[in-house]
Amino acid sequence: MTTDPAAGDALVDVRWAQAHLADPAVRFVEVDVDTTAYRQGHLPGAVGWSWTSQLSDGIRRDIAGPEGFSALLSDSGIGPDTMVVLYGDHHNWFAAWAYWQLKLYGHPEARIIDGGRTYWLDHGLPLTVEVPGYPPTGYRVGPPSQGLRAFRDEILRRLDDPELALVDVRSPAEFSGEVIAPPGVSEGAQRGGHIPGAVSIPWAQVVREDGTFKAVDDLAALYAAHGVMADKDVITYCRVGERSAHSWFVLHELLGYRRVRNYDGSWTEWGSMVGMPIVRAR
Repeated sequence: MTTDPAAGDALVDVRWAQAHLADPAVRFVEVDVDTTAYRQGHLPGAVGWSWTSQLSDGIRRDIAGPEGFSALLSDSGIGPDTMVVLYGDHHNWFAAWAYWQLKLYGHPEARIIDGGRTYWLDHGLPLTVEVPGYPPTGYRVGPPSQGLRAFRDEILRRLDDPELALVDVRSPAEFSGEVIAPPGVSEGAQRGGHIPGAVSIPWAQVVREDGTFKAVDDLAALYAAHGVMADKDVITYCRVGERSAHSWFVLHELLGYRRVRNYDGSWTEWGSMVGMPIVRAR
């Protein structure tokens, strides 16, 4: 999927990224599952954001608050008119999560590099270990809009609502309850399974082997085959919200679904609450 942001798309390809590495109106931002990856090499001029310490509030188990997010943007040399171009490892999981937060906070110009860090590395494109510094911009954001975010209590009230489409983007083993979390991760839940009524459309089904997104027609057919249509209220969820932000990006930004939200509380919240209904394979 090749894209040009001048056409209003949310994706850019690596050719566009290379051509804009020195563009002062663009800020490249790397966000990885592996928070040490940035120091091993990154796009020239890119800043690195940590999903564990800068994009989340570990005390409140929440997204970054307005004060912290404003400071992060300002310290990254990002102003209200800066185009923020995100990329990361694991096919852009946390890049999509950062993109979703930028939209929650109303930043108008954001893009994702199709294929992410892995595609860039696999094609031998330029890297550096030099950490750039940018003058702070003083950019301030207000409270986040909740229009793109779903919450537990609403989902619980609407479990029998035919107008609601719940999309579980975790692996089939997580969906069935065979495992609670992917191997090697620390954030889990008390129980395995899935939310009643959810359909399983793993995030990995939306990307090609090289990590780039599949064609729009193929993506539309994938969701339609599971009854996930644009005329429904669609909510994505995973374990902690990053994989579901990736699928939210596909539905909202690539397919143009307007009524799609990310439930970032996801399975670590739902699967740990007392008395919450779950479905688990026998």
